[in-house]
Amino acid sequence: MKKDRQPQYGYLSKMKGTTKSSPMVNLSEIAWSWIGAFLGIAAVSYINYNIFEDTDLVLVIGSFGASAVLIFGAIKSPQAQPRNLIGGHLISAIIGVTCYKIFPSQMWLASSMAVATAIAIMHATKTLHPPGGATALIAVIGSNKIHSLGYLYAIMPAGLGAVIMLVIALLVNNIPKSRRYPVFWV
Repeated sequence: MKKDRQPQYGYLSKMKGTTKSSPMVNLSEIAWSWIGAFLGIAAVSYINYNIFEDTDLVLVIGSFGASAVLIFGAIKSPQAQPRNLIGGHLISAIIGVTCYKIFPSQMWLASSMAVATAIAIMHATKTLHPPGGATALIAVIGSNKIHSLGYLYAIMPAGLGAVIMLVIALLVNNIPKSRRYPVFWV
């Protein structure tokens, strides 16, 4: 008798997954991730809202929230390492600003070109940092304040904010004996 077999759907069968989800993270790891993320975002936000308050400068961008997840919650990930954090934000910011300048009246094209090109260049330079995609997109869809920065956007907020968060990550992630950051620099 023939054994009933599930039909193979080719392309769709790839989507079923091959492994189980990650194990639970211990309470200490959760606490250190929270402390690091709080301090990293607090430092960037404090400077933004207290030092740059009366200027046209901006230091807080949404992609830093995603960077905090990586550099405080997934510290061993290759995408959380300093090269990727700094390089991913800088490269993506430059690409985002460039796409906005080339296609200012075609926001759909500038947006898609910015994110896709940022991913490609981050891959090519070994600086893949997923929040970089958001940094590129923010350069295109951001406010007039963001657009008025031009290429300064790559230095501040993208570069300076990433450096501030990196300093906090180096300090906080190396306090407990169970954590070590970074895994690599370059």
